[in-house]
Amino acid sequence: MAAALSAAVAWPQTAAAASSAADNPVVLDWTPPALAQLSAQATMKSNFTLDRNLLAAAAGMVPDSEPETRQAIRKIDGVSVHLLRFSAAAPDESEVEAIRKAYHLRGWKHLVTTEEGGRVHNGTTDVWLVLDGVNVRGAVVLVESSKSLTLATMAGNLSPIDVLRLRGHFGIPRFDGDELKPSPPR
Repeated sequence: MAAALSAAVAWPQTAAAASSAADNPVVLDWTPPALAQLSAQATMKSNFTLDRNLLAAAAGMVPDSEPETRQAIRKIDGVSVHLLRFSAAAPDESEVEAIRKAYHLRGWKHLVTTEEGGRVHNGTTDVWLVLDGVNVRGAVVLVESSKSLTLATMAGNLSPIDVLRLRGHFGIPRFDGDELKPSPPR
């Protein structure tokens, strides 16, 4: 299963390799080495990967009124999630920073960092993307709080419209009035 996912999509291993993305396989089960260090410190760990078959089952649960959303889900090759919970202390910030640096070194484009109440107090979220032209080939979300760390990776081939159609699903937020509407006739 992981081998099929690895061969399905490609992205760069380093910033210098960005132009030869097709030469480097995606591995949903690759994680920065620092995640293993943090995992050893965690009191609770949970890891899972959803492959194409499980995502197809998830697409089957989307209402018939949202066929575009089903189609977008079918373009995802896999999703991998790593959840770590810590009992007393916050995650080691140097290890979390090593995770951030690892994605930068692999050629991922850092899209956004949000901080609620200051770094680590209420939480920090980082998002990285790998783009192939305008299409999203991979995405990583790192969510850090005072007692937990979540790392989620997605591999696929999604157009920007596909990403918009996934709002409201898989934890992607949908906002009030957040709808795709056809253009008015000219």
